[in-house]
Amino acid sequence: MQNLFIFTLMFAALGSAWNIIGGYSGYISLGHAAFFGVGAYAIGITFTHVSIGSGYRPFYVLPLVGFGVALVAVPIGWVAFRTRAATFAIVTITLLFVVQQLAYNLRSITGGSQGISLPPPSFPVATFEEPFFYAMLGVLALSMLASWWIRGSKLGLALLSIRDDEDRARGLGVQTGFAKMVAFALSSGLVAMAGGVWGYYIGFIYPQFAVDPLVTIGMVLMVYLGGKGTLWGPVLGAFILVPAQQYLAYRLGASNLYLVGYAAVFLVVMLLLPRGILPSIAERARRLRTRRLPPDPGRGPQAKEVVAS
Repeated sequence: MQNLFIFTLMFAALGSAWNIIGGYSGYISLGHAAFFGVGAYAIGITFTHVSIGSGYRPFYVLPLVGFGVALVAVPIGWVAFRTRAATFAIVTITLLFVVQQLAYNLRSITGGSQGISLPPPSFPVATFEEPFFYAMLGVLALSMLASWWIRGSKLGLALLSIRDDEDRARGLGVQTGFAKMVAFALSSGLVAMAGGVWGYYIGFIYPQFAVDPLVTIGMVLMVYLGGKGTLWGPVLGAFILVPAQQYLAYRLGASNLYLVGYAAVFLVVMLLLPRGILPSIAERARRLRTRRLPPDPGRGPQAKEVVAS
């Protein structure tokens, strides 16, 4: 159960971080798993080449990992944001495969296909998962705090205007390039921090798992399921999909049919709630309140006659 909660919190944090760029600005990035893998490899490299020690010390390095990946994301975003819509998605997913190939070929740093093996932390066996649980919970809290701050700031207004009509926003004086770069860097840094906790928890970092397209697909599905551009939507999507995915994997994992069931769950929800769970519920609640309101006498036919007279 603790293992399930850790992965649920991880995808909730990933979804909240991805929502900063994909939900608010409307730019669908399909390469965020690259930053997830870079964060995991950053923790693994500090073990093998810097010898920071085990225990709680790797958790203290996470802010530096997030900050470093955010800086690296700036030039990447500068290139990627020269495109839009489907082209932007293709450029970002290309980044994913580039980073994966680098992880395979930079053997002196990443270990290649053999990966990096991290020494097991010296936590008590009875409470081994608790430090990772609280570390992942901290990354989720930080992602949600950043998302909450953006929603009420000028940056959030700029991102929402970009999502609605970027050309018009630029014509009205919105610094669209700066807003997109800040959102992309912040989102990438938070995703890298979650990847660092994951790498330390798993203990073995391989390119095919650290830089996995399914990680990107997972975080995007959480956002679209719960509600794109909302604060609690990615969290709700993660708490629904991750337990369902784990249950189906345990029941049908030997035949890989759990992927079909996983897709079917998402498909049914998207057909019934195409805007996501939270926006759809909010819209239906608004319509229900509107129906229950008493009719406005100022809009009736008698009021129109009075106005005409």
